[in-house]
Amino acid sequence: MDSTVRNRAPGPTDPPQTVARTGPRWDRRATELLARSVQVTDRGAQLATAEFADWLAERRREHDFGVRRIDFADLKGWNFLRPTGNLTHQSGRFFTVEGLRVRTSAGFFPEWRQPIIRQPEVGILGILVKEIDGVLHFLMQAKMEPGNPNLLQLSPTVQATRSNYTGVHRGAPVRYVEYFAGSRRGRVLADVLQSEHGSWFYRKHNRNMIVETSDDVPPHPDFCWLTLGQLHELLSRDNTVNMDSRTVLSCLPSLMEQPDSRLALTPDAEVLSWLTEHRSTHDWTIETVPLAGLPGWHRTEREITREDGRFFDVVAVAVEAGSREVPSWTQPLIEPHGEGVTAFLVHEFDGVPHVLVHARMEGGLPLVVEMAPTVQCVPANYSEDKRPRYMDEVLAAPPARVRYSAVHAEEGGRFRNAVSRYLLVEADDTLAAEPPPPEYAWLSVRQLERLTSAGLSVNVQARTLLACLRSVARPV
Repeated sequence: MDSTVRNRAPGPTDPPQTVARTGPRWDRRATELLARSVQVTDRGAQLATAEFADWLAERRREHDFGVRRIDFADLKGWNFLRPTGNLTHQSGRFFTVEGLRVRTSAGFFPEWRQPIIRQPEVGILGILVKEIDGVLHFLMQAKMEPGNPNLLQLSPTVQATRSNYTGVHRGAPVRYVEYFAGSRRGRVLADVLQSEHGSWFYRKHNRNMIVETSDDVPPHPDFCWLTLGQLHELLSRDNTVNMDSRTVLSCLPSLMEQPDSRLALTPDAEVLSWLTEHRSTHDWTIETVPLAGLPGWHRTEREITREDGRFFDVVAVAVEAGSREVPSWTQPLIEPHGEGVTAFLVHEFDGVPHVLVHARMEGGLPLVVEMAPTVQCVPANYSEDKRPRYMDEVLAAPPARVRYSAVHAEEGGRFRNAVSRYLLVEADDTLAAEPPPPEYAWLSVRQLERLTSAGLSVNVQARTLLACLRSVARPV
């Protein structure tokens, strides 16, 4: 049984939680290359943006893809262990589905239990970059994930668990992994641990990397070189750029026109103190428990589901994917109920762009509390008397105040049809003038960037919104 997490101040063996004054130092050359790359969307790019949709459709036609629901009994290599009922792979690797019990003094719900995915190994999410004809390009992959609503999306160069890139699956080698975990590793521009979905993963984090190479790297047909400007354009398209690409892109340095960060509404030291306070002063007990007999949940031949039909199910699928290292397999997936809403309220204070962040507790996060979007929920899961704060302001915002809107899928390797509408909404002057509740704070965009560079401080939904914010902001 895993050890219980209880409320305490972080100790010397805990992951770092400092603002990224120790983050990656981008030299002037790298920053200038990025600034040039963000300006190039067609001429000077290896693949014109107008041709991207055809290229992606061609990759879809080139391979046989298929995903179908199956009974748990038809899972190959997966079993419900006795007496815990935990769903595990016979290799002892990949991941397990276990139970989680959370008791807390924060939020509407003082205690709950749920299934959760436990995957203790640290994977690599890496993008290889290269200067081509004076323009920095990003090597991106058309990758099939069984949970993606359209199956094929744009992923990082390498998106692999440790089990994958060390060959536990006994499939083909992971392409280009040698640039991130091998002898051909190039110049590291970013390398930081980031958390994943704290509501569905237990203490899961991945290594987010950006590596520059000067090698001649001919792309495999399922890969293409794109500029940063093209990636920003593609972020405006629904279900095109996958979650793993978005989190790596959030680790890039700022290229936005912003006044000096010293003009932020709240000084950095106070921001850190505010985050530490929320990590230290709430009462919580978080522990893994057996999946069997989880109160409020029941297992059928095809799913593990809540008795009231809310939140999510655990299901099983059979997968055919001609372009993957292993061409077919079966696995469990988490399938949520309903489309989510994930949004930042944004506002300029004395000309400095700010976002309203939420110090949000999630049972599976490594440090329990991280910076989250203003709104992060599936509206259908909440009754009228327990609606998330600011949700109505976001959903009722007139079109003129919506700076960004697109539907993005969450992690398609573990979640099925998990999509949210991501929004950047201008807060009106009245709302911005009100002191936010204690668990919310206005941060300048550059403060959010520094916290992202620190790792394990900004959750994956907020990192997606940071990447989206950069895609609509004016570069230097």
